[in-house]
Amino acid sequence: MFKEFKEFISKGNVMDMAIGVIIANAFAAIVAAFTSSFIQPILGLIGGAEVHGTIPLGDSGQAIDYGTFLTAVINFLIVAFILFIMIKAVNIANKKSKERLEKLSQKVIKKSKKGAKEEAPVEPETKLCPFCLTEIAYKATRCPHCTSDLNEKK
Repeated sequence: MFKEFKEFISKGNVMDMAIGVIIANAFAAIVAAFTSSFIQPILGLIGGAEVHGTIPLGDSGQAIDYGTFLTAVINFLIVAFILFIMIKAVNIANKKSKERLEKLSQKVIKKSKKGAKEEAPVEPETKLCPFCLTEIAYKATRCPHCTSDLNEKK
């Protein structure tokens, strides 16, 4: 069981995924810092209210923390927009790469067709005598079997 787990962990896909998760967490921290440092103060100026504000729910001491929720929504929108831009850029790059590869393969095909010599049609080695239907050499002028002149026809 430990051997199977070791093989699973050492596969490239798992390592790629782990690196992706680590980078995503670091990116989320950057977005959270951006939101709390820049976006929240701007929203506070526009709305005239605290972004870290709460709405009390009666005398129970409970409150709705709309500032945290708003921050989470903004973080999500920023991350989603950046991912959208990144995926779009990757798709464009893949499309251009595929087009270049197709053009290159067409050039290679054209060059290989150009470089290939056209073969002359091959003359058959034998033919049938029209008189006795015996197979004879293609360049023969007289049939060795029936001695007919092959330039004459019945």
